Amino acid sequence: MAERPSSKRKRTVARNPPATKSPKSSREPSPTPPLVKNARNGAPGESSASFGKHFLSDKVGHFTESVIREMTRQAMLYDAVNLAQGFPDFPAPAEIKLAAQQAVAADVNQYAITWGAKNLRNAIARQMGVWQGITADPEKEITVCCGSTEAMISTLLAVCNTGDEVVIFEPFYENYGPDSVLSGAKPKFVKLRPPKEDGGEWTFDEKELRRAFDKHTKAIIVNTPNNPTGKVFTRAELELIRDLCVEFDVLAITDEIYEHILYDGTEHISMVSLDGMRERTVTINGMSKTYSVTGWRVGWAVAPEKITNAIRKVHDFLTVGAPAPLQEAGAAALSLPPEYYARLAGGYSARRDHLMPALTAAGFKCFRPRGAYYVMTDISAFGFKDDVSFAKHLVQEIGVACVPGSSFYRNPRDGARQVRFAFCKKPETLDAAAGKLQKLAK
Repeated sequence: MAERPSSKRKRTVARNPPATKSPKSSREPSPTPPLVKNARNGAPGESSASFGKHFLSDKVGHFTESVIREMTRQAMLYDAVNLAQGFPDFPAPAEIKLAAQQAVAADVNQYAITWGAKNLRNAIARQMGVWQGITADPEKEITVCCGSTEAMISTLLAVCNTGDEVVIFEPFYENYGPDSVLSGAKPKFVKLRPPKEDGGEWTFDEKELRRAFDKHTKAIIVNTPNNPTGKVFTRAELELIRDLCVEFDVLAITDEIYEHILYDGTEHISMVSLDGMRERTVTINGMSKTYSVTGWRVGWAVAPEKITNAIRKVHDFLTVGAPAPLQEAGAAALSLPPEYYARLAGGYSARRDHLMPALTAAGFKCFRPRGAYYVMTDISAFGFKDDVSFAKHLVQEIGVACVPGSSFYRNPRDGARQVRFAFCKKPETLDAAAGKLQKLAK
């Protein structure tokens, strides 16, 4: 969730689609939403002045609306194949849909316990032990939220004060910068560099990461598997981060929403499982990606008791609680057998290998993901001035929606040659996109 130009260039957007091309769909309400021009995710911005009293918070001048969700609106407007937003277009598992239906029928329709239904908290604790060997107390250390998105902002609001700094790897999921700003903290960015060779890994510079830590650093956000790059942090990388957290007395906040979507024998390691991190890690996860229910909005934060108490207070006054019947379905989901997770990863591996050849044939340079369900690409071969103009052309003229790479960076120039595609789609959806992308190679 993010965006940004220079301090002199106020982010502007077109109010209507080009006169030379009529929208193919009337599903989008009028006026038509703008195509985001660039992204700012936590970087300083201009405040909007008004007559008389200034009614807006200065915080909202540091970011704009979500670029990712804007691209979904553009896909609807131009009847394009939506490979922008990361939601599956295939059914969720029948077992958990049935569990949700049964919960509603059984009148599980009122408030659950604010910090989460007992059945779900017990299931989360049980599975953390199974998957990562982590012991968590469901009564004192788990908070169920309205998705991992709310778990993240609740955590940052619970731990950050004005003047604190939060270290964030970039490219990053677009929420992290704005979440830091809303919590009163200042985001500090450390670059992940794309692989130099085909099949290589995204890497960061150890010295650059160390320079980001100082006495003001309150937390570091670690998203593994990573959105948008597909990077899976190695044990050695996590241990380096652990050592810096211990040295500078910093909290690690980990977003592990894609933990079961792994490829090529890659291993997911939870930061909290490393020696020395049990009391300084908040682990965030949720149902959305693993169980293909992004609209259910059930996520959680697992943290030491003192931090959990603070997260629960913030969560209570933000949302009160996650949907009660869907929490019961979540408990059922977390009881699915190991075979489910193997099929999940295998299915996404096949989708990745389905889309990437089509992208390569169309002229994209693909950075092979090791986890999650996105592929970052280099668009230099197409000759567009930047990622935003390319994304606009792609959705309006080619009929495929992607996400401009600049939305994942503090400085839009750093992502001006990149776009992201989501492959959490049915094979026929990927085939439709591949067919349209062939027009780029002509």
